[in-house]
Amino acid sequence: MPHTDHTADLHEVIYVSTLASDAPTSVVADIVGKARLHNPWMGITGLLIFDGMRFCEQMEGSQKDVLAQLERIRQDTRHINLRVVHQGSLAGRRFRRFSMGYTTLDDDDALGRLEALTGQDAITAFLALLSTLDLDA
Repeated sequence: MPHTDHTADLHEVIYVSTLASDAPTSVVADIVGKARLHNPWMGITGLLIFDGMRFCEQMEGSQKDVLAQLERIRQDTRHINLRVVHQGSLAGRRFRRFSMGYTTLDDDDALGRLEALTGQDAITAFLALLSTLDLDA
């Protein structure tokens, strides 16, 4: 049974990381596929953005489950330099319909700019980035 949603405990993490130099870009399909199978059971929804070199992922769910997932991601050798740019409580899910949404990004600098931000500045930049993406593709 998939995990139940406790809105009062809703937590969000946004991080940026870099594809490991020895990892082919084809690993991204594997990452997304596994997340789409695993996340519903954890009650996690979110979005992964990949620009060919950097990842940006937003995950939302219970604080316990999101932080446990973040720790698993930190251990994943397919990417390096993971930097959490925002973490905190969330009033409502941003990506209710995605167990793991995925999109690519043509702007090579957008995730680099986001990586340099923290807190509210990072959220503002992330939301501005979302407005440029076609999430139905």
